[in-house]
Amino acid sequence: MLKIFAAAATIAAILAVPVLAQSSANPGGVWQDRWGTTFTFRLCGDGTQLCGTLNDIQGDSRTQENLAFVNQQVVKAKQTAPGKWEGQIALNGGNAKAIVQMTGPDTIKLTGCQLLCSSIEYQRVS
Repeated sequence: MLKIFAAAATIAAILAVPVLAQSSANPGGVWQDRWGTTFTFRLCGDGTQLCGTLNDIQGDSRTQENLAFVNQQVVKAKQTAPGKWEGQIALNGGNAKAIVQMTGPDTIKLTGCQLLCSSIEYQRVS
């Protein structure tokens, strides 16, 4: 009887892991980098895609080209793995490849690639 209970508990734990991994990788909320630039990320489309709106931009990225994107959806990406999305970002007056990856429950890394790739870490603020 104990073996049956242990086997059932093991199967239940294995089946629960994908649900736990998926729920812990929730990108919804407002995210801020060390300079004060903020994005709002949310799941969109079929619920696995990621949309990002630029709320404010600070630091060296605060250019006329980039200020035009404030309050606009600038990121649209498809989920490629739990907690990881790949797609496009509006950047410096054009588009670039974007990779958004949750690196912790309240940290996210946004990578934009034109000729070269550059990554910025964001912290969840709400």
